[in-house]
This record gives sequence, C-alpha cells and structure tokens, in this order.
Amino acid sequence: MPHTPSQTTVLPADELHALAVRALLNAGAPLADAEAIGRVLVQADLFGIHTHGIVRIPQYLERGRLGGLDPAARVHVEQVAPALARVDGANGIGPLVGARALEAAAEGARRAGIGAAFARHSNHFGPVMPYLFQAAEQGFAAIIASNATTTITPWGGREARLGNNPLGIGVPSPGGDPVMLDIALSVVARAKIRRAAAAGDAIPDTWATDAEGHPTTDPDAALAGFLQPIGGHKGYGLSLMIDLFTGLLSEAAYLTHVSSWNVAPERAQDLGHVFILVDTSRLMNAHVLAARMADFAGILHATPPADPAQPVRLPGESELATHRRQSAHGVEVTSADVAALRELAASPV
Repeated sequence: MPHTPSQTTVLPADELHALAVRALLNAGAPLADAEAIGRVLVQADLFGIHTHGIVRIPQYLERGRLGGLDPAARVHVEQVAPALARVDGANGIGPLVGARALEAAAEGARRAGIGAAFARHSNHFGPVMPYLFQAAEQGFAAIIASNATTTITPWGGREARLGNNPLGIGVPSPGGDPVMLDIALSVVARAKIRRAAAAGDAIPDTWATDAEGHPTTDPDAALAGFLQPIGGHKGYGLSLMIDLFTGLLSEAAYLTHVSSWNVAPERAQDLGHVFILVDTSRLMNAHVLAARMADFAGILHATPPADPAQPVRLPGESELATHRRQSAHGVEVTSADVAALRELAASPV
C-alpha cells in the first residue's frame, strides 16, 4: 500500500542507515554487526519493500527485550568442507545471521566456484532481495531461502504445518542490472492481509482461507485462517522442499517446531536459512556474461505487451528502478517509523 505524503518523510540512505546503526548499538549489538543489519534493512527500504525495512528494528529490539532473541549475539561460522559452511546464529537478529551466511557462502564460492552456507538458530532475516543484490554486486548467481512460522496448510489439509517460506534466485549482469526473483510461496504476504485488516478493506478470495479452510474476503477471518499457496499443490511442494533445506538440513526448527513470533515473542524461533552462491566468472568472462544477459533481457523486453501501458518486465526490474531513484533522491519511509527509530537511537533500549 503506497504511503500518502502526510504519512512519510524522505531521508538520505546514509542517514537512515546511521539511525539504524545507533539504535542497534544502543541495544548491545557490536558496531560491525549493527552496520550489517542496517545495510540489509535499509536496502529493503531502498527497494520499496517497506514491510521488511527499518520498520522491523523496533520489532526486533522488542523481542530482544522480552528474551526472544539476543541483539548482542555473536554468530559462529563453522567451515565443514572447502565450500560448505554451517552458521550458528546464536539466536541473533535475523539480518545479521543472513549477512554472515552470505559472506560464508561467498568465501566458499571464491575458493571452489560454488559455495553454500546452512544457518540455524536464527530469526526473521528480512527480504531476500538485499542478499541477492549484494551477491550480484560481487558477481555471484544465488539461490537463497528461509523457513518461516507456519501459516500454510499441507495440500488438502485443514491445519497449518508449513511456513510462507521465502525463496530468492538472482543472476548478475556485469555493467547492467541483475535479474532477481524474490517471492514467498503464498499468493500474497501475510503483511498485506494485516494492512487490509487495519484499513478495513476486503481482500480477494484467492488470498487466504478462514479457519475452516474456506476462501474468504474478510481479512480478519483470513488472519485467523491460512494463506493460500501459489499454484495449489505445486506451491505446497515448494514450501515443503524449502523447509527440508533450510530447516531440516540446517539442523534448525522445521514445520510446527518453528516458534511463532506473533504468538510467543519471548521464545527463540530457531529459523533456518540456506545460501547457495555460484561464481559466474568460473563459467564465462564478464563480457560474455554481460552480452548474453543483455540479449536475454532484450528478447523479453521485445515481447509485445497485452496492455501497451504495461510493458513486459523482468523480475526485480521495478524494485531496481525504485532503488536507483531513492538512492539519488532519498528513501521515503513513514514518519512514525523514523520517529520510532530516532527514539531507539537516542537512548539505550
């Protein structure tokens, strides 16, 4: 839902990052960790993914106050093979665990051409796109995923057993824009239903079911029910396989073992993530990759649009345009979110 001018303020990305860092430092995070967390969340806002940007910092720190996570956690990386790492998040703030897992996978990819990191004991790690973008900037193609609190039923079931597990895939384009897909496996994110409920708006009956498994247009009934997976049984299967990689193989919690942030904010979630990176320079030189990516994008952009006002776009293209605009002119965020961040930055939590 777009912000109205009366609700928003515009800040340079550096200023927003500095505020985020000070708030995290006041909560006990070491400087390097606070900077890494802030980088992920400010990039989310730069991409226009405001539901997963700096708005999350007060939420993370409130969970820290309740004992649900440790803002000062020290993430541990164990190299179990030349290109394979296991990351113990120590119940830290999720974007920190994600940032350290990305670094570990990148180190493996530089050594062996492909690297993977499996993370456990983590929490909500923000959107996937900032990690895809950081990977692409370093020349890596990436597959990144996380498990999540259960909100989706197994296909044909009436109780939630699976999370709305996010999946991201990105491919760099030297000198050009990467192609980045960042999706969750429900038709829409739960945050969109929460916004509809807060605004008193109805939702499409394809978004969610009520507690009895019946499609609903009532956002409150939807929040008490279940999200609909994309593609029916195919979305169910993808969510399940992501949980096997991110939860089971990472030795994190999985399925109903994942603790709900909303129901029990004082408990550790033990989320799991997986980061798989490919060093594209091992496959072809940058000029060849750039030419092939430009040709690939050109074929798609040349597709005659069904609606002339809506040309064909590649995944991540609109977010990258927003990122460029806001990098140049400032990040538009809600005034309330900035005020909350300033308060946390001004005094210890």
